Amino acid sequence: MSKEQSSQAGSLEGKSPFELRIYHGENISKSDTDKALKSGDIGFLHSYTTGSAVDGPGMRVVAWTTGCHWRCQYCHNPDTWKIHNGIPVTVASAVEELKKYRHGLKTMKGGFTLSGGEPLLQDRFAARLFAEVHAMGIHTAIDTNGTFGSRLSDEELKSIDLVMLGIKTWDPERHKKLTGAAIRPVLEFARRLAAANRPVWVRFVLVPGLTDNMGDISHIAKFCADLGNVERVDVLPFHQMGRYKWRELKLNYLLTKTKPPSKELIERVCSLFRAEGLIAY
Repeated sequence: MSKEQSSQAGSLEGKSPFELRIYHGENISKSDTDKALKSGDIGFLHSYTTGSAVDGPGMRVVAWTTGCHWRCQYCHNPDTWKIHNGIPVTVASAVEELKKYRHGLKTMKGGFTLSGGEPLLQDRFAARLFAEVHAMGIHTAIDTNGTFGSRLSDEELKSIDLVMLGIKTWDPERHKKLTGAAIRPVLEFARRLAAANRPVWVRFVLVPGLTDNMGDISHIAKFCADLGNVERVDVLPFHQMGRYKWRELKLNYLLTKTKPPSKELIERVCSLFRAEGLIAY
């Protein structure tokens, strides 16, 4: 893959992560893609946004990767599922872009977050990027479902200051139906982070009629409390902002009639986490 291919693929800066972006990397061959994934020299990004206050502590620059093996029913960015929807970017160019913001990020007690998609599908790119950004003194965070956490060495985890781990539900069958994937690797990664005493924020998406089983939530709350390294739990209310992407991509969207959770339901769920001694919002 040439630098020219990378630079001409498209503009990375996005107005928001809810922009529909597809086909930016479609001219990259499979062999070049495989080489990029193996070496980490090049990553595939949907976009990056600045000034986020909801993707880690302080004000953040967020890079959104493409490629995800999960198929969450409530996903608001299905255009990130295919890796070739992303723009190919070298590690060096990504680092140079972040250098523009490092002083402001430090002043605002913020940092850099790598999200997705599932960023650890591009684990070599993620590891190399985090090492360079962390060396600049910028706070680093990853938003991940945790399935591929085993791909990162203990040393590589030290370059990630915060892991924001998505736990979708508890019951294995419900988890499989909801995401298309098993929950076991997620919990294994959570336990590994706890054993290493790495800071974790748990992210739980609350979808009425889908993830609001109080028994499941109580199990998640107890699990998180027992880990001992979960600094907070973000209860994220379901929304319909990504619905149009499913329509544009001709995907079967099952939640057309699902409404956002009420304030009362959100508070009830937060109270279950707080009852286990956790900070929950």
